[in-house]
Amino acid sequence: MTAHELDPGSIKTATQPVTEQVARFMPGIRMLVIGIAVLLVGVALAVVAGHLSGAAAITLLVVCALILLAGALILRGLTPVVAGQARVVQLFGRYRGTIREPGLTWVNPFTHRIIVSTRIRNQESSQLKVNDADGNPIEIAAVVVWQVRDTASAIYSVDRVVEFVTIQTETAIRHIASSYPYDSRGSGALSLRDNADEITERLSAELTTRVKAAGVQVIETRLTRLSYAPEIAQAMLRQQQASAVVGARQRIVEGAVGMVRLALERLDEEGVVELDEERKAAMVSNLLVVLCSEQATQQVVNTGSLYQ
Repeated sequence: MTAHELDPGSIKTATQPVTEQVARFMPGIRMLVIGIAVLLVGVALAVVAGHLSGAAAITLLVVCALILLAGALILRGLTPVVAGQARVVQLFGRYRGTIREPGLTWVNPFTHRIIVSTRIRNQESSQLKVNDADGNPIEIAAVVVWQVRDTASAIYSVDRVVEFVTIQTETAIRHIASSYPYDSRGSGALSLRDNADEITERLSAELTTRVKAAGVQVIETRLTRLSYAPEIAQAMLRQQQASAVVGARQRIVEGAVGMVRLALERLDEEGVVELDEERKAAMVSNLLVVLCSEQATQQVVNTGSLYQ
């Protein structure tokens, strides 16, 4: 049969991912006792055969060898499973299931048992240098908490699951960092610095999609480092300081205007003094200078009339 004559159904079946299933196993303690008993019987027969001669001795030695071989195979099937680990059972290259139950178990002695850690792992990415959405170079790193949920996919779908998660983590971090600006600068848009919780949620969602094929579950992600690259850090710091000064000035002016408005309204309501528009403008100017000035103002005593 040529390649063009292959059944499409068989090709589809061959490319289907392997998912975890429970392997067949037996209690290990029972099989340990049976194995030791079989070995003792073999040893006893060997001792008996040593006292015989001729065909009977040869026959007994052959039986003894078979019994000892059977006992060795029984003991070879013993598989200890530690809590936090699983054993992937493979027979002649085919997946036969996974053992997660901790303790001593027994499986087919001809199988290959692969140890897979199911513990929660804490993995920190390397410090990456990426351009954010505005094109500014930033340094970013994150920590990922993950765990193997499907042992079969972790073994058969990827080459090395730890390296796979490491590379996919760095790829996801680069993509997220390049999709958002470092600072929103008051625009209200999502930014890496101002919306850390939302950014980490989106990082977790993207990383979950990337490592799903390896049977890995992402429990949590957190940014551990986020800063401008050294070559632009000073310039960006000056820009942030200027923005902070402008924002503070804006708050001061807003407060001063409110205080002036309140003063004029109280003077008008209580009839303390009547001011024309020119005097009101002068009063407003003086109050704004006093309230918005960074330095202490000097008092001036007017010895003349209000209009001099």
